[in-house]
Amino acid sequence: MSGAEKGMVDEFLEEIDTTVFLFGALLTVGVIAAFFISPSTVESGISTLNDQLLGAFNWALLLIVFLIVVFLLFLIIGPWGRIKMGDEDPEYSFLSFFAMLYSAGFAAGVVFWGPTEALFYYDSPSPLFGGVEGGSAAAMTVAVQQTLFHWALPQLAVFTIMGIAIGYFAYNYENVPLRVSSALTPIIGAENLDGPFAKVVDILAVFATIGGVATSLGFIGSQFITGLDYQWGISMGNIGILLVVTFMTLLFTTSMVLGVDKGIRRLSNFNMVLFVVLMFATFIVGPTLFLILLGTQAVGGMVGDFVSMSLFTGAGAFGAGNPEATEWMNAWTVFYWAWALSWSPFAGLFIARISKGRTVREVAFTGIVATSAATIPWFTFIGGTSVWAQHNGVADFSAVMAGEAGAEISGFILFETFPMGSLFMLAFMILVTTFFVTSADSSTLAVSMMTTGGKARPSTINRIFWGVVLGMTAAILMILGGTGSANTLQQAAIITGTPFAFVCFLSMLALIKDFGSEYGRVLLQDETVLVGSSGQTEPESPTGPSGPVESDDD
Repeated sequence: MSGAEKGMVDEFLEEIDTTVFLFGALLTVGVIAAFFISPSTVESGISTLNDQLLGAFNWALLLIVFLIVVFLLFLIIGPWGRIKMGDEDPEYSFLSFFAMLYSAGFAAGVVFWGPTEALFYYDSPSPLFGGVEGGSAAAMTVAVQQTLFHWALPQLAVFTIMGIAIGYFAYNYENVPLRVSSALTPIIGAENLDGPFAKVVDILAVFATIGGVATSLGFIGSQFITGLDYQWGISMGNIGILLVVTFMTLLFTTSMVLGVDKGIRRLSNFNMVLFVVLMFATFIVGPTLFLILLGTQAVGGMVGDFVSMSLFTGAGAFGAGNPEATEWMNAWTVFYWAWALSWSPFAGLFIARISKGRTVREVAFTGIVATSAATIPWFTFIGGTSVWAQHNGVADFSAVMAGEAGAEISGFILFETFPMGSLFMLAFMILVTTFFVTSADSSTLAVSMMTTGGKARPSTINRIFWGVVLGMTAAILMILGGTGSANTLQQAAIITGTPFAFVCFLSMLALIKDFGSEYGRVLLQDETVLVGSSGQTEPESPTGPSGPVESDDD
């Protein structure tokens, strides 16, 4: 072994948090090993655990995500928004900061579901809109409205709350590392960040990140493979899946090793340029005036129905509840919230990593408003064009809506109808690949940080190890789900994301507790005692609004 190699190994061994690394690695590698031993057992276990979590905690995910959205909106307009994360100036320009946050956050899912999701709601509208018939003209608006709701504020909110909590406590407290458990500093105490509870949170963060990001990579990988088959007739079995994911793993590992500045930042900027070009090209080639009218009405509907859409449960099979409505809600809204929550440890840690020097208001605004401003046109133009094409017979997505073909094929069906359709498909596949890379390299960097106790620049060996684990997990989920089914991928996201609903909620409470004590309460005055006696007695002398009343007697 050369001196350089020995130095890299020594650096790796010195930096790792042994407990978090070993338990996180054993948990994820154990699942991979179990797959090779008995794939059917792994698939059955995922399905059973998914059903149990949905039955017990679907309501909690809906309520917690709604409360986090409300709190972040308050941070944007309230007095706590001026609080700064650290004393230094921001490291990146706002546009680079926004591009990295968006690309690393959830853009991979945006690309996958953009041409597809509204089609499902067009065919089968949410039971909340009981008077709307599937396949009707009215269903087009409701379909886009539901899609915008799923991909605007709520999903983004869980990333943002974790990013603010981790970053604020890491940059504003002494000896608080940049890791997920740091978001709970006021609750568990700074002196207990190396204690058992914090370790459990960080281990769960590693597992949730691997599961959640592998789900996204599985979606994107299946879309890439489908595109090869659809456009060029290149059919791939399980070996082909492994080869494609291996190639993409090499791409994102290379980008990750280059670091944030040379790798992630530059690729994120490229992503956003191509994203905007493809979005507006679709807007121009598609039914432009219809998309403007559709988008205006859908955004208005989303704003007006936001509370009811956020908290709709169907009441389940209990009492007079509607079990079909609850199944619909579990399959879509709860799945999306769980998927976002499974990303929240890594996305939050990455957001914290790039947010040093920014105010809480700026991070909250970028996290849920600026990103929504990019997401809403994408789903309106891409998804709206798909719905319009289906409704008017321009394209046929019936096999996708019926479940006979995978959701990943919709983009290729849509762009095939465009002038220069092959060029649109090629741009779409490039966007799929580059978003795959930015999501994977930023998430792998975050996992490496988690397993080193918060080191901002983990060793190359550490990053490569987690890159390989992430790629293998994505390939396994794709093989289990099949290239035409997202079922196993969705179940994996729910399993890994549900525990972090409660971590995100506790992180929000931690911020409220600290902001209230350090910067003044907003709702109640500082002297107000919530429970028990204040311990102060009334003064015996007469008092007025400004204190004791002076007597005229000398």
